[in-house]
Amino acid sequence: MAYCSNCVMPNTRPGIKFKKDKNGNFICSACINHAKKENIDYESRFKQLEEICEKHRHRNGKFDYDCAIAVSGGKDSHFQVHIIKEKLNMNPILFTVEDNFTMTEAGKKNLKNLSNEFKCHIISLKPDIKTQKAVMLKSFEKYAKPTWFIDRLIYSYPFAMALKFNTPLLVYGENVSYEYGGYDDEENFCAKNIFLNGVASDLNLDEFLDDEIEEKDLQLFFDPKKDDINKLEPIYLSYFVKWNSYSNYIFAKSRGFTDLSSEWERKHCVENFDQIDSIAYIVHSWMKYPKFGHAMASDYASRFVRYKLISRDEAIKLVNKRDAKLDERCVEDFCDFLNISKSKFWAIVEKHYNKDIFYKNSFGEYKLKTPIK
Repeated sequence: MAYCSNCVMPNTRPGIKFKKDKNGNFICSACINHAKKENIDYESRFKQLEEICEKHRHRNGKFDYDCAIAVSGGKDSHFQVHIIKEKLNMNPILFTVEDNFTMTEAGKKNLKNLSNEFKCHIISLKPDIKTQKAVMLKSFEKYAKPTWFIDRLIYSYPFAMALKFNTPLLVYGENVSYEYGGYDDEENFCAKNIFLNGVASDLNLDEFLDDEIEEKDLQLFFDPKKDDINKLEPIYLSYFVKWNSYSNYIFAKSRGFTDLSSEWERKHCVENFDQIDSIAYIVHSWMKYPKFGHAMASDYASRFVRYKLISRDEAIKLVNKRDAKLDERCVEDFCDFLNISKSKFWAIVEKHYNKDIFYKNSFGEYKLKTPIK
């Protein structure tokens, strides 16, 4: 493993690219892309966004919806709705997916706050629990992607609903590949390739079909047909505004967003405001650790360095302290939901440890061969 000289992101992150700068430093694409923001004319880009909105305004009549926004209720959702509704005077309909895990108190409050604060209707999908459990267990065991079922719906459901509501303008937050490193890292406002970002990329649905799960149970996992995609204009808001996760959090707090500060200190995280809606969901995010040697602590410590909130040395300490420690509360809620034992859970995790980057010490613990220093 090699690490970015600027932040703490390793080269094992899928799709991330590295370049040497003029001083010979090894810099990741996420840091390079973030630095580019200082030279972008965001005023001009926002005017472009205004033109796109104007094209779709009142397309369904004066009092109907102008556009759709894919939301979770989190900090970024608050910022997205603020820009689209309050800054651009659009009338959006919001689409969200709830994952059936135990919700945090903050998660319950935030989705309600989003509707109340911005006076927006939210249409929420609560997936079939039996299908979610069955697909989750299979995707966890085979791919170490336990929440692929939910992540796929988070992308595909708003597409399906935007078609049904005839709201072609569909607004997503950031292009995660461009902002944080990934395969689809071309800077472009068009979100038609959102299914290629690695989070919700296709798995073979036939693998999940059995005596209990039928193809009709997975109908919302549709891989959008080209003709359907061309009926929509999905966009990344992060192209038009200077996207910053921490700034979005500060803004959201000013509009009633609740973080986890008074509820739960997550042992493997370095922040208390991202992916906080439910307890078990972030097992999926942590599963990057056995596969790729980095998890949520690395993700946010790297962002904090790019945002100049902490130094790289401070980030290294956070990563070494937090990244490997999956919070026990997440494990318990995850196992309760799937009705599996903790021993089965950890046996599945063990199977996915990447032996090229990990070794077992004398106590039977997995340790990185090349930890960041």
